[in-house]
Amino acid sequence: MNHPELDMTAVTARLEALREELREQSAASADSRETVVLDQTSVGRLSRMDALQGQAMAKAEEQRRQLALTRIEAALKRIAAGDYGECIECGEWISKKRLEWDPNVLKCIDCAE
Repeated sequence: MNHPELDMTAVTARLEALREELREQSAASADSRETVVLDQTSVGRLSRMDALQGQAMAKAEEQRRQLALTRIEAALKRIAAGDYGECIECGEWISKKRLEWDPNVLKCIDCAE
C-alpha cells in the first residue's frame, strides 16, 4: 500500500513533470557536452581551457541529471509496486512533509541520520 496520507495521482504527476523537465534540460545542454575542438590556429590556449572547463561542468551537470532521473524512475516503480513512502530500512512511513519536499526520498528522518 502506498503512503496513506498522499495523493498518489498528484505525486505521480509531479514526478513525471520533473522527469520531463530533466530530459528537456539534458537535450538543451547536449551541445555544451560536445568534444572541444583543439585547433590552436582558430582558438587561443586560454579560450580552449575555458571551453574544456565548460565542457567538464556540463558533463558533471548531466551526471547529476541522470542520477535524478534514475531516482525518479525508482520512485515511479515504488508507486506502481504499492510501497511508495515506506522507509527502506525500518519499514515505517516516511513523513508526508519529507516526501513533499523530496518525492525521491527513501528513508525516514530517523534512518537517514
